[in-house]
Amino acid sequence: QVQLVESGGGLVQDGGSLRLSCAALGHTFSRYAMGWFRQVPGKERELVAAVSWSGDSSYYADSVKGRFTISRDNSKNTVYLNMSSLKPEDTAVYYCAAAGVPRVLVPTKLYEYQYWGQGTQVTVSS
Repeated sequence: QVQLVESGGGLVQDGGSLRLSCAALGHTFSRYAMGWFRQVPGKERELVAAVSWSGDSSYYADSVKGRFTISRDNSKNTVYLNMSSLKPEDTAVYYCAAAGVPRVLVPTKLYEYQYWGQGTQVTVSS
């Protein structure tokens, strides 16, 4: 069992930056791939970025490539999402999630993630 707690959301102006953190409570955090999703009302939850166990492999949605960076610190049981050049269309509730998959994989499907955080609101004003 893995409990996930996100933090770092808030209100930022167009072009600004934020860093989201997701702390994992429980054992074997280092054996889970981690992802950041986001959701706006009326739309499906979408994967923004994901990272493998070791952090060697990652995935980014096209809409955030070059602006967002996912990283993890297994010694702190924490995964981060650094967001820069934020746009109003990045406004959403952001969720971190954990997926029990083989080591080298970076899961990109919603159903591959077993554990979810409660979400943190990110609002980008124009």
